[in-house]
Amino acid sequence: MTAPLRPRAALATHDVFNMPPHMGDRDLWAEDTALQEGVRREGAAWAEARIAAFGRLIGRAGMAEKAEQANRHGPELKPFDRYGMRIDRVEYHPAYHDLMALAVENEVASFAWNHAGPGAHVGHMALTYLISQVECGVMCSMAMTYAAVPALRASPAIAEAWVPRVLSGRYDGRDMPVEDKPGGTVGMFMTEKQGGSDVRSNSTVARPADSGTDGSWRLTGHKYFCSAPMSDAFLTLARTDAGISCFLLPRWTPDGERNAISIQHLKDKLGNRSNASVEIELEGAWALMVGEDGRGIRTIIDMVQGNRLYCAVSSAALMRQAVVQALHHTRHRSAFQRRLADQPLMRNVLADLALEAEAALALGLRTARAVDEAEDGPEARALARIGTAIAKYWVCKRAPGHAFEALECHGGPGYIEDGPMARLYREAPLNSIWEGSGNVLCLDVLRAMAREEEAVPALLAEIDAARGGHPALDRAAEALRDDLSRPEEFEPGARALTERMALALQASLLVRHAPQAVADAFCASRLGDRWTGAYGTLPPGADTEAILARALPGA
Repeated sequence: MTAPLRPRAALATHDVFNMPPHMGDRDLWAEDTALQEGVRREGAAWAEARIAAFGRLIGRAGMAEKAEQANRHGPELKPFDRYGMRIDRVEYHPAYHDLMALAVENEVASFAWNHAGPGAHVGHMALTYLISQVECGVMCSMAMTYAAVPALRASPAIAEAWVPRVLSGRYDGRDMPVEDKPGGTVGMFMTEKQGGSDVRSNSTVARPADSGTDGSWRLTGHKYFCSAPMSDAFLTLARTDAGISCFLLPRWTPDGERNAISIQHLKDKLGNRSNASVEIELEGAWALMVGEDGRGIRTIIDMVQGNRLYCAVSSAALMRQAVVQALHHTRHRSAFQRRLADQPLMRNVLADLALEAEAALALGLRTARAVDEAEDGPEARALARIGTAIAKYWVCKRAPGHAFEALECHGGPGYIEDGPMARLYREAPLNSIWEGSGNVLCLDVLRAMAREEEAVPALLAEIDAARGGHPALDRAAEALRDDLSRPEEFEPGARALTERMALALQASLLVRHAPQAVADAFCASRLGDRWTGAYGTLPPGADTEAILARALPGA
């Protein structure tokens, strides 16, 4: 264990007191009752020891310090070497590589595939949730590598060569051919300037390579927002005579040459600063087609779905960390002769933040179980499909406001870069943008409803499993049924409809599985007539003491 820091408390002009102590080493599994219950409930109890060990590891104070270093000393673009040769390399601080190695070696990118079976994705998302509380910059690479596996398997020859690399559990950050490394990572390049989320408007062109003997293609065009650019390969979309197709684009060609992937610009992002995001040009880059010609969007869609689940769970993790930091500060800070955490209005705010975080986690883990069960039948598959879109929209949409409210609990110190809240606050909006912003996700909910006849029945069945558990939830379920009977209002009202779906789902999960204090407060606030979405507005009678004791026991 790391020894607690002991700065000098007696200064020349005053003594330092009434300030929160350093948190030191933490056990992110042991202190999170909702996570423990969720992992067991949703089918991953068999992985509990593994997840618990990772919670202890990633909670060490040294990990938070590495995350701080990786973000303060962000990536640097090195387009040329000292001899003037084009290398298109992004260099990272050593702390970033340390965190990448930690994530890969603990299967944050591969757990679901290496332990396929009931609870595999639940366990995978639990690992994601734990590490995202400490550092989200490495999660872009982890999410894309995880989500690439179904797409790679669309082409057996490519899968045979690449899937073992991404499932190896070994990290090698050197810029060299993947054939000479013990493992690899995979990214995704989709966005172009003119299209954004509308990938059907992509203009990058693919032409069969001149040799034709290896089935390779040459890609020419641009990609506007490319994260984790030092991945060993990328899945990307390009236009052939048959339409938009999916390709595997390695950083190095099979003959050991750098591929024609030119990095034009390193983007200066608001947050997620340890992770590089760049703009690139493809100048006849060597690639292999993945899946069917002209069916690239269908091939890559499973990767998008996997990334969206990562986004939802990572946002839930940011909420969890924000609650922990706010509780730590307010339990060690007094004003007007009382601890902040003991003052009724602050308790209302803190309890409300804790409710939001627990509901976000419950929805993420339940969706992960639906992914695990997707092969069991059309109902589970439909619930995984629509549930992922709902969770991605709502949890990611709630995260920025949650981070702001938790920051405000700290007062001025929350706004200082030395503390944890500034980075959390800057990180919070990102997951709502990646893999489809709010409107895109809401339209995807409508698309799932239209294309999968089991989607709405599966959703309603999940909500109805808690029927009778709380009157506000029963009323919300009936109102949702009424909403679903008016398809002419779906598209202009898609955000409101998706929000009502998300809240009813979260309420159903909490009514069935959380203590009554948590479920009652959530239903009475979120499903009541006066809810505005602001935090700290729990109705009178909410058992804030029980809610906060559950959120961070023993503190």
